[in-house]
Amino acid sequence: MRIALFPGTFDPLTLGHIDIIDRALPLFDKLIVGIGRNANKQPMFSEEERLQWILDTYQGNDKIEAVVYEGLTVDCCEAVGAQFILRGIRYVNDFEYEKAIADMNRSLAQRIETIFLTCSPEFTSVASTLVRDVYRNGGDVRQFLPQPVIKSIYK
Repeated sequence: MRIALFPGTFDPLTLGHIDIIDRALPLFDKLIVGIGRNANKQPMFSEEERLQWILDTYQGNDKIEAVVYEGLTVDCCEAVGAQFILRGIRYVNDFEYEKAIADMNRSLAQRIETIFLTCSPEFTSVASTLVRDVYRNGGDVRQFLPQPVIKSIYK
């Protein structure tokens, strides 16, 4: 069984994330979205909200699961039985950063392979950080978000 972990903070889950997830689904038997706790980041939205957005967005799709994890991504892979780490790439500098992480992960766990998918052109500028900034400053971010997130933050 081919299982991939798609790690990130998903703060919030965006259409860019959805693009990567949807395009990766045919490649794997199971895709686990891993909400990582990052001590260096203070999230805007709670873990519970972010987890629920993923579950609501993919309700009825038994190929998708979501977990919250702390620590090394390769340790989460081991815990959930994932042989692959899925990462989305928007720009060339994303690749340089992600390749360094992939190399470190490979040195920690040789059996876990990192798979990169480039995002569709229409989502290149959709980053959670930018979406949070626009939202925080009263801008309308609905065009960047899946329905469950829109319903949740605009209720």
